[in-house]
Formats: sequence, structure tokens, C-alpha cells
Amino acid sequence: MSPVLLFIVLLVVSFGVLLWMLAPSKRETEIQRQLRDIGNLYTVDASGANILKQQSLSAIPWVNRILVKFPGAIGLQLFITQAGSRWSVGTLIIGSLVLACFAAWGATLAVPTAWLALLGLAAGGIPYLYLYLKRQGRFKKFDAQLPEAIDLMARALRAGHAIISAVEIVSAETSEPLAAEFRAVFDEQNLGLAIREALLNLVSRVPTDGVRFLATAILLQKETGGNLAEIMDKAASVMRERMRLKGQLRVYTAQGRLTGWFLCCLPFFVFGLISVVNPDYERLLWTSAIGVRLIYGALALMLLGVYTIRRIINIKV
Repeated sequence: MSPVLLFIVLLVVSFGVLLWMLAPSKRETEIQRQLRDIGNLYTVDASGANILKQQSLSAIPWVNRILVKFPGAIGLQLFITQAGSRWSVGTLIIGSLVLACFAAWGATLAVPTAWLALLGLAAGGIPYLYLYLKRQGRFKKFDAQLPEAIDLMARALRAGHAIISAVEIVSAETSEPLAAEFRAVFDEQNLGLAIREALLNLVSRVPTDGVRFLATAILLQKETGGNLAEIMDKAASVMRERMRLKGQLRVYTAQGRLTGWFLCCLPFFVFGLISVVNPDYERLLWTSAIGVRLIYGALALMLLGVYTIRRIINIKV
């Protein structure tokens, strides 16, 4: 090994060990996260006279001023929050544009075709697809934890705790992502926001049927009265039954989902395999006008097939 390479390896290892030793502990990270969440809830204006609820769409001031003027930016920030990501709207948009430009440039270098460059621009949607999949996974995990959290709230209510104290217990005793969302409800109410607004904010961050039912039950009980602990017990039982039924349906539709994945991935796999074995065999597809039309037609039919299969296997419970 040359001295220069040995020096680089030792330098990288030394920096790695230093970063590992200086990294904050899990408790310190959690404290910083809670302080950052509370800081995002309320900020003081320049005069110090008002406490305003603000949300930054970008760390760059001039980008934030531009994004605030677009109505879809707030919805995009909510989408990022629902996915449990720390990204900002500015980071997402700029990252998507950079990725799309590099993908289009790479596609043009590989095959000098303008239409293929336009397809390369579709790579800008990869961050949005990543957030969508992360959002769906987070919702599924939240729904799986919610029945146990409702049982815990019901036991806390029977023990004499108030509803907001039960929310605090859930935030302390459960795991993520449920703990973070219930902690946000407790922090918002503790900082002066009405329980109704805090629960509606929870529904906007986690718009699932279970959360809507829980928020509706709590708000109706506060207005009309009733045994909230008993209502929560029944709600937890219904949610567990729905999860059991969804599991059975997922087993019954496994063949359809596997067929969809197989039919979607097989053409690309065969295309890549033939390109490696004989690159000139498929060149006619993107060098002739009729070949390009066939590619577009195949992609359109593939999207139609994926949509049809999803409609068949997506059974609402």
C-alpha cells in the first residue's frame, strides 16, 4: 500500500471515530427534537408583541418568500410532515429539479434522443415517490399501534386521569411514530391551544380512519358527555377486527399483487438483459420513429394494466 493511500485511509478512519465519539446520545437527540418541535409551533414576531404560529418552507429566506406565495406549497409541506420527514419544501423542490436535470443529461449522453431526455425528467418524481411510500408505511405502523394506545388511554381514564394526561401517558409509553404525534398534541394543548384544535391538527397530520374516529369520540364526549373509557374500548376492538380482516384480504390478494409486480418488472429486466448480451439488437427501438411509438404505447398499456390490477386488489374495509 502506498504512503498516500495509507494516509487517506487513516485520515478517514480517524474522522469516523471522532464523529462517532462526538455524536449526541439518544436522549440528547430526543431532547433536541422536542425543543425543535416546540420551537416550530410558536415563534415571536419582530416587535415581540404577538405570538404567531409560523412554518418555514425553506431555510433560504428568498426561497421561502417565493414559496409562501404558491398555494400548493402548504399542502406539500403537510405531505412532508405526514411522511415524518425533516425535509423542507424548498429542499424537496430543488432536489427534484437537480435530480431531473442530471437524469435527463445522463439519458441524453447514453442515447441522443430528445424524447428519452424528457423521460429522464421523470426522475424528478423519485423524491415524491419516496415520501409517498414512507408516508404510507408510517400510516400503517401508526394504525398498528393505535389500538394499544387507545387501551392505554382507557385505563388512564378509569384511573382518574384527564384526557390530556392520558395523551401524555401515551406519548411517554409508546414507540414512534405514535409517540411523536401524541406528544405534539400534548405540547400544543400545553402551550395554550384548545384540545379541539390540537386533535384536528393530529387528524391533518395522520388522516387515517382510526385517528378520525378517536378525535370524533373525544370531541363528542366533551360536548355531550358519556363514558369515554367504554367508547375507547369498543373503538380498539373494532380497529383490531379491521386489522385482522385487512390481513386476511392481503393474503387473498397476494397472487394479484405478485402478478402485478412480475408483469411490471419483467419487461425492464428482459430489456436490460438483452442490452447486455447484444446491445445492437434493441437499438432499432429508439432509433426509428415507429420504435419510439411502440415504446410509448407499451408504457401506456403497462400503466393501464397496473391501474387495473390495483383497482381489483384494492378492497376497502
